[in-house]
Amino acid sequence: MKKINLDIIGLSYSQTQTGAYALVLGERNGKRRLPIIIGGFEAQAIAIELEKMTPSRPLTHDLFKTFANTFDINIKEVIIYNLVEGIFFAKLICEKDGKEVEIDARTSDSIALAVRFSCPISTFEFILASAGILLEDEQQPNDGDNDDEDELEDPIEELLQASNKDIKTLPLDELEKYLEEAIAMEDYERASQIRDELKQRKAL
Repeated sequence: MKKINLDIIGLSYSQTQTGAYALVLGERNGKRRLPIIIGGFEAQAIAIELEKMTPSRPLTHDLFKTFANTFDINIKEVIIYNLVEGIFFAKLICEKDGKEVEIDARTSDSIALAVRFSCPISTFEFILASAGILLEDEQQPNDGDNDDEDELEDPIEELLQASNKDIKTLPLDELEKYLEEAIAMEDYERASQIRDELKQRKAL
């Protein structure tokens, strides 16, 4: 299967899972985004390396890199190779003395190591087709006639935070509208949840 290269697009606090973060990967030279929910420790490990910060003591992923360098082991690539019931599976492609070895690992740990080894991150088309969010070319133009933008409500925010509302109870046409608005706001975590609900309904 042909691999598709991914880049880290963003990392933000998850509004739907306490203590979790949304890591957004983007298709290189493409318009699709792959949102992945990860833990706080892994998010910190990724952010620290991206910002080129040096912790007072080595984090677990820093220790792993030092260990690998000491024994002349290199991580050549991280591949997100499967998606089962919303869980992503990844593996490290390691090399030592010209020999390659594949090691299974959590996706969050794999990406934390990828940024430290400066190695590519890739996935396959079936994963992007299943879990990816398509970024529209352009948002709708603003005619300048609406001076009340600050007063407009965020229907996605209201949808997900209201205790008496559930996306499973909303009509299909409303869900599709909310999906478009979430993508326009680049809120890929929310768009991912709505997309999954739409897929479940259309599969019935």
